Amino acid sequence: MASETITPVSPSLPLGLGLEVSHHPLTMRQVVNLVVAVERLKGSRTETALKGNCSGGNLFSIMMDDLVEVIHMPEARAPRNQFTRTGQYECSVSDTQKKSLVLLRESMELHAVLLQGGNSHRKVHLNMSTYVHPNPNAEALPVALGIKGTNLFLSCSQEGNKPTLHLEQVADRQSLMGVTSDSDMLRFLFYKSDSGVSLSTLASVRYPKWFISTAEEDDMPVEMCQRTGNRYVTFRIQRQN
Repeated sequence: MASETITPVSPSLPLGLGLEVSHHPLTMRQVVNLVVAVERLKGSRTETALKGNCSGGNLFSIMMDDLVEVIHMPEARAPRNQFTRTGQYECSVSDTQKKSLVLLRESMELHAVLLQGGNSHRKVHLNMSTYVHPNPNAEALPVALGIKGTNLFLSCSQEGNKPTLHLEQVADRQSLMGVTSDSDMLRFLFYKSDSGVSLSTLASVRYPKWFISTAEEDDMPVEMCQRTGNRYVTFRIQRQN
């Protein structure tokens, strides 16, 4: 391998010490390490050792103490199949018939109710967590939907022969910071697809052809459905902060 010896141009580099550099292109990291090494040699014990004519073995030991490579640890990267949470905001949700979401704690269900006058306090707000999709070309935004002021999150899992909407307690919210596509926690994620100003559909990530929906009748449970049928799958989602 061809190489050349470069005589130091800086008067502070010890006399008689040269740097051998190969003709192979240097990476940026190698350049940084080379600069650090030269700077550490300046004013180091090596110059004193050269003036004192110390033995080759001692000089080598001193130089090895000075030439300490700076190691840059690579940044931790999320698994390629992981949905990584990026933020959260509060929002209100109503269907296209202006029915609001109401929590029935006795049955642990969400109902879509047309609220009148002084009943607006019954309306629940959702904390919507947003995620980065593992596929950068994905069009829909992955989200998790938690009921504000509780540890309850909407989830979709198989029950019988079809996907079903549930409310589940999530005591450890850190478990939703990163969700892999092969994890059982995937049941908490939904695809938010916008179809107009503040109008969106919410499809299960695990079962993409199934959508959160409301019935035509008032005060009926919010359920999963496919787009065929007489249920409403489009919601008005308004950010509150």
